[in-house]
Amino acid sequence: MSRLRKLPQEKRSSAVLAGTAAAQAAEADSAASVSTGTGPDTGRAAPPSDLAPDPHAAAFFDCDNTIVQGAAIFYLGRGLYKRKFFSHRELLRFAWQQAYFRLHGAENAGHMADAKESALSIVQGHRVADLEAICEEVFEEYIAEKIWPGTRALVKMHLEAGQRVWLVTAAPQEAARVIAKRLGMTGALGTVAEALGGVYTGRLVGEPLHGPAKAEAMKALAAQEGLDLDRCAAYSDSSNDIPMLSLVGYPYVINPDAELRRHAREQGWRVRDFRTGRKAARVGIPAAAGLGAAAGGTAAALALYRNRAHHRRS
Repeated sequence: MSRLRKLPQEKRSSAVLAGTAAAQAAEADSAASVSTGTGPDTGRAAPPSDLAPDPHAAAFFDCDNTIVQGAAIFYLGRGLYKRKFFSHRELLRFAWQQAYFRLHGAENAGHMADAKESALSIVQGHRVADLEAICEEVFEEYIAEKIWPGTRALVKMHLEAGQRVWLVTAAPQEAARVIAKRLGMTGALGTVAEALGGVYTGRLVGEPLHGPAKAEAMKALAAQEGLDLDRCAAYSDSSNDIPMLSLVGYPYVINPDAELRRHAREQGWRVRDFRTGRKAARVGIPAAAGLGAAAGGTAAALALYRNRAHHRRS
């Protein structure tokens, strides 16, 4: 976690504030689900597992280019434009940022910050409930068909092994919550926008949940939920998430950018690439593995199963 220690104190404080806010929002979501009798939107009961649930283990998944092809914030931007939240010129900016992301397969800090600022100015003065409803619609319109099947298989495997599974993303908490629910996840950690009386003020709580802030959110959530991070797994595509990946005992790299691929090679982290058959073949995933290289996902999960069995014996 050297990247966290090197942050200036002001930046570190902002990251801690953002992470704490995300964890508190996730806890509030969980409490609301319990009180209303709703849970993950799996559509069916999970099959029984031959391993007992591990209450101290969980899996954390980045969203953009790890679970979703592209960036969730840009799909949300398209949905908001469709509903006349902002102008055609602003839509072109969102489109350019999305094209850059898809071309380079990595997050650019300047583009991401610009997108977040644009989104905040767009939602200022709007009701939280209205944005939550739009996020549900945007998932159906744009995001559902952009889910990487291989990563979906990994989410499913963790759930069937009795582990909690959390989405960790710089996307707004409202959008993160919808994506997590639709994938049957336990919950989501996302960027928290300030609201008063159910109306957005146009300010964030802390900063976007990006880079070190994600690691802070995971630490805060682990404290709330009684998780042992050494027994947890994390998945991401971006070198920006090295703090998040370094925090857990089982880091996995999905569809990596060049810097993260190099770092993973140095650290001996597992790499899985679901983007093309050609790239997948390089990292050992059968190109014809049926539904989104699920066989590669199975291999990535085996180490977690073995570790849990070892803990029960010891």
